[in-house]
Amino acid sequence: MKISFRLLPLAFGLFALGLAGAHAADMTLRLHTLVKSPHPYNDMAAFMKSELEAKSDGKIAVRIFDAGQLGKDPAVISEMNLGTIDLMISSTNNAAKQVPEYQIFSMPYLFADFDDLMAKVGPGSNAEAFFKKAYKDRGLNIELLALGGSGTRNLSNSVGPVNKLPDIKGFKMRTPPSPMISKTWEALGTLPVTIAWGELYAGVQTGVAQALESSIPGYAGSKLYEVAPYLALTGHTIQVNHVSISGRAWGKLTDDQKKLMTDTAAAASRLGIDKAREYETKLVEKLSTQNGVTVTRPDTAEFKATLAPLQASLAEELNLVEPMKAVTGN
Repeated sequence: MKISFRLLPLAFGLFALGLAGAHAADMTLRLHTLVKSPHPYNDMAAFMKSELEAKSDGKIAVRIFDAGQLGKDPAVISEMNLGTIDLMISSTNNAAKQVPEYQIFSMPYLFADFDDLMAKVGPGSNAEAFFKKAYKDRGLNIELLALGGSGTRNLSNSVGPVNKLPDIKGFKMRTPPSPMISKTWEALGTLPVTIAWGELYAGVQTGVAQALESSIPGYAGSKLYEVAPYLALTGHTIQVNHVSISGRAWGKLTDDQKKLMTDTAAAASRLGIDKAREYETKLVEKLSTQNGVTVTRPDTAEFKATLAPLQASLAEELNLVEPMKAVTGN
């Protein structure tokens, strides 16, 4: 068999290209979200994957694990501390155990709207700098990349329509592991119970809880309307989310890649706001017309009046005076 030596350079070139293609990514980052689609977190994750892979010339690859495939948020944060999970996009509520300062974002009626939220916690804000420092002071070995908003939080329940504040009195109210949220709903006349998000459907189905508060995409994506078909648009908080990266992954990035990562996270947070607005409008309509959900719009003045005296005392009691100043300037 004769070998054409004229073809050898071409063969070696193709072989080299094949090796380059196979090893183009210097690192593959595992990205966690807790939620099922449709949800702004998963849109943000897809955006980050696309941007990072394209703009790093393929040196950074991202694998998305949505719907809690890598575990619940507190466990994921612990894994990020060890560097076994690289990125996460999730609610600050679920990080309150490791970052107690995040409880401030559960303060009811803290922001007027999404624009007000981004002005106060977006890129370059005092709040962003405050929470980046909080990560370091608490030795998390995690870097905060960006803060944003992913939807208003509203009340839903399995009992009946809510048109006024007395309608919720005595509800067994599921709250996440946040003292701020628990104390808020206790002040509104409910009986808080703590149930993990992944166990919430069964918890309402079996009557362990009768009510919950959540973003509308979270409510729809997890099909909670099947067990809690009464949705009251209380808008009591705007859900703040964080985009964070493990210290181990952060340390592997070049300066240019760190800037790309930070810029991409900031852009993803702006996308999250846009998707939250879009989903809320579309999902409320769909829930009402296609999923048998009874939607009410209670007068939130009752809620605000009841909670207003609680804000200052909660900030003091939960050691949140400094985070409050960082967010509101007051």
